[in-house]
Amino acid sequence: MNMDSPPRNSPRHDHGNLFPPYPYFYPAGYRICAGCKAAIGHERFLSCMGAIWHPDCFRCYACNLPISDYEFSMSENHPYHKSCYKEKHHPRCDVCKNFIPTNAAGLIEYRAHPFWLQKYCPSHEHDKTPRCCSCERMEPRDTRYLLLDDGRKLCLECLDSAIMDTHECQPLYLEIQEFYEGLNMKVEQQVPLLLVERQALNEAMGGEKNGHHHLPETRGLCLSEEQTVSTILKRPRIGGSRIIDMFTEPYRVIRRCEVTAILILYGLPRLLTGSILAHEMMHAWLRLRGYQNLSPDVEEGICQVLAHMWLDSEIVAGSGSSNLTSTSSSSSSPFPSSSSSSSSSSLSKKGKRSQFEKKLGDFCKHQIELDTSAAYGEGFRAGNRAVLNYGLRETLDHIRLTGSFPI
Repeated sequence: MNMDSPPRNSPRHDHGNLFPPYPYFYPAGYRICAGCKAAIGHERFLSCMGAIWHPDCFRCYACNLPISDYEFSMSENHPYHKSCYKEKHHPRCDVCKNFIPTNAAGLIEYRAHPFWLQKYCPSHEHDKTPRCCSCERMEPRDTRYLLLDDGRKLCLECLDSAIMDTHECQPLYLEIQEFYEGLNMKVEQQVPLLLVERQALNEAMGGEKNGHHHLPETRGLCLSEEQTVSTILKRPRIGGSRIIDMFTEPYRVIRRCEVTAILILYGLPRLLTGSILAHEMMHAWLRLRGYQNLSPDVEEGICQVLAHMWLDSEIVAGSGSSNLTSTSSSSSSPFPSSSSSSSSSSLSKKGKRSQFEKKLGDFCKHQIELDTSAAYGEGFRAGNRAVLNYGLRETLDHIRLTGSFPI
């Protein structure tokens, strides 16, 4: 909006400044400043926003300094310096902290994460700005994520609960075993759980004859073959913002049953690690119970249902609620919970979680629910519908008999 000379029939004076080239004379009492409400004599004045002002009374709503520029901005009927308006209303990039630039059409264009709503310049999708390997948020320029030895980056909030070695993961493994027991799905066999680096996981995956794996990156694996796996012996040493020492040892897995080991990628936060482990535990349960030759959408789908159920039970347990069913049903998720039969014994073992952990748990559920792949996404949605309609036990019985979900 421009600052104009007083409203009258004479030509408008666009001199690039606030003031008319000569004073206007009005009858006494005609000119009243809209700011201070005092009369304006024969001095210079401004005419804008349908009123007349002393130059010192026409002030920016943000910084309260006089507006002396020829052009100014308006918002909700308040005047602003153009620079103050931009500072207040123009979005900044959450990554580089600069104002998000306009595109060729003069419009503000930005990208936003569908869950975290992190806003960033479109250029950061192509300039190799790292993302957290867990929550997927981009690394801000004023923050350093932890660089893992395989090139992944981990944000500091995810690092807070990250599980970094095989020994550290055993309590979580026991909790998930108890979760399965609470569903009357106890895994009787002693299946080793190993935390591994990405390279070891990929090598083990290459040694398997069968199995369905989620691209582009596998983060868990249920082994059926005998192999020697390099497992992480103890927590890596961190120096500055990177891993500086890894402590690994070879571990020979022996085939005593249909499942030889479960491998999980190290360096992920507890809730994400647990959801991957709950998924792989379901693979183990299916194989040990003789479910054979299932299609990828059925096997991966029902495994995702169990991962989702475990996450749901953890989020409710961490909130301090004693009513699992009612809390789950009040979730904003479009996918109702199917975890009401999960073990209640785990509720007393967990204290309240941080706000970020609760949000991360919702994010992990969100990723499962909105996965676009045929096996993991469509499979989960079909499996979840079946469990909600018929219950977990009847769904599993139907899978055993027909190889498909009940409709």
